[in-house]
Amino acid sequence: MGMEYEPAPAQKKPAEEAAELAVTAPPAQEADGGDGVPVTPNGAGRCDLFHGEWVHDSTGPAYTNATCRFIETPQNCMSNGRPDDGYLYWKWKPYGCDVPRFESKTFLEDMRGKHWALVGDSILRNHVQSLLCLLSKVEDPTEVYHDKTYQSRRWHFPSHNFTLSLVWAPFLVKAEIFEDENGVSSAEPRLTFDVLDATWVSQWASFDYVIISTGQWFFKKAVYLEHGAVIGCHFCQDKSLKEVSIDYSFRRGLREAFRFITASPHRPVVFYRTWSPSHFEGGEWFSGGRCDRKAPFKPREAGDRALDNLMWRVERAEFAKAAADDGGAGRLRLLDTYEMSLQRPDAHAGPYRTYQPFAKGGGAAAGKVQNDCLHWCLPGPIEAWNDIIMRILAED
Repeated sequence: MGMEYEPAPAQKKPAEEAAELAVTAPPAQEADGGDGVPVTPNGAGRCDLFHGEWVHDSTGPAYTNATCRFIETPQNCMSNGRPDDGYLYWKWKPYGCDVPRFESKTFLEDMRGKHWALVGDSILRNHVQSLLCLLSKVEDPTEVYHDKTYQSRRWHFPSHNFTLSLVWAPFLVKAEIFEDENGVSSAEPRLTFDVLDATWVSQWASFDYVIISTGQWFFKKAVYLEHGAVIGCHFCQDKSLKEVSIDYSFRRGLREAFRFITASPHRPVVFYRTWSPSHFEGGEWFSGGRCDRKAPFKPREAGDRALDNLMWRVERAEFAKAAADDGGAGRLRLLDTYEMSLQRPDAHAGPYRTYQPFAKGGGAAAGKVQNDCLHWCLPGPIEAWNDIIMRILAED
């Protein structure tokens, strides 16, 4: 069930908020790199962690699939038979500075007695595996909780009294989801915009640090409710319902989550991670799309990403509004990984989301190889997200 809560003071009337949701502008314009992504001008002379490019790095990954037991099968590209390893030899180089590698020992020492939570969808599950691989180089954690489907889980590092939680809440708001374990839907999801997902809200008071994100689930067909009544839908079967755009529903879900965060008397440090784009080419996940590039994009090479850019600008605008509403408390941090993710079409699991997809008698023989061009191989680019988090923490 979802959990209701008191709205922040001076809440707008529904009509006023609907108008604002439709026209809220993105943050101040930056130099455009041609694909909608801002690029820091050369010679800017400042450290910009989130704008840069991937450069070749012969050092290689911080861990391997042989040294980490936390990589789940769909992200374990090397064990699943991916023949190339060039995607492992790149590092993120921001304009104006370098980002040191994640220091697992320092992180665990600094976070003694703390509880970190990653709240959101399967990209957060991808992320938590990366973080576990890095931290387990210092101490092997114990899993202390999982739900029935293993979508929400918790680990404890006893020597450091450090807790790491993965909390499944793909829309952040309350959602009735009718999918089986293979992602096959029996009915359209039903989202309630004015009620948050209780899975994360009920645990909020125990969190010291939170990484929160949502995204691709808003592309799904869905029915939307507010104040207990259906207000519309996205591509739903009932054509009598009003069509609601995905950027509106995305903005509405984010706004409700940020409203709770800024109004809450409990004040953990909150990182909001931005949009993680997919890189399907030649189709989508259900229609033969693939991702078989062997090198990162250079800036401006990603092509027309109008829909990705729209969603990214929505979330940056909502984050900016929430940060202003927070009264300068400084507990909201933007983890803007969009540009660095956009440049890595080479590092998705692709067909190697399953074991030996092209082996004799495997999926290829039956014409059933499906590519995953959304989630990331591990090790892979997500380690750079953790590097940046460590850099931000070091500056506090």
